[in-house]
Amino acid sequence: MMLVPRKNRGFDLLDEMFSDPFFSGSDESKLMKTDIKEKGDHYVVDIDLPGYEKNEIKIKVENGYLTVHAQVDKSEVQNKEDGKYIQKERYAGECARTFYIGEDVKQEDIKASFKNGTLTLTFPKSKKEVTDTTKYIEIE
Repeated sequence: MMLVPRKNRGFDLLDEMFSDPFFSGSDESKLMKTDIKEKGDHYVVDIDLPGYEKNEIKIKVENGYLTVHAQVDKSEVQNKEDGKYIQKERYAGECARTFYIGEDVKQEDIKASFKNGTLTLTFPKSKKEVTDTTKYIEIE
């Protein structure tokens, strides 16, 4: 028996074609799917990171921005003795996501846990009032 990638049939070909990064403008496999919940005086952020290990995830706070960076360990790359891929769809590389959380939220205020491929971050709401400083440019 030979393992061969599934061939596209019918409209599957169009679905696959339009899911290409050329049409969507981004590589969906790199995007960290994120849910943000407001719970009383704090936020809970759940980020899907399937395939990553806890030690491959770095979280930093700088100037009011929280950045989550994940990178697959390069030592996991397959060598020739292990065989040759005939199809490879799982993402290998790195991705990052940044959120503004407020300059008064400190590193020690943030709690993080990682379970079943989901990173959960909990942190208090910023005490500083966020004012809308959006300025619009008039078109002549």
